[in-house]
Amino acid sequence: MTSKQRAYLSSLASTLTPIFQVGKSSLTPEIVQAIDLALEKRELIKISVLKNCADDPREIAEIMAERTHSTVVRVIGKKIILYRKAKRNPKINLPK
Repeated sequence: MTSKQRAYLSSLASTLTPIFQVGKSSLTPEIVQAIDLALEKRELIKISVLKNCADDPREIAEIMAERTHSTVVRVIGKKIILYRKAKRNPKINLPK
């Protein structure tokens, strides 16, 4: 992914509210599955890492991206932005 594409996705995500929160139990199979389904529907999601989570948000983002076959757009503080093109009906057209 190019820096121009990352910037574009980041600007789209700026208006999004986090739809998932990663807390004390960190990454459970259930949350990974829910994120996977959300990525298929929305393509671009924002996740919030709560203060009581002991893990580093960057590590969580990398693991989550690996498990859901998505791309980490950006990690800002305790917010994670993930992107994955939908298999059916993609909505977001990335600049080249």
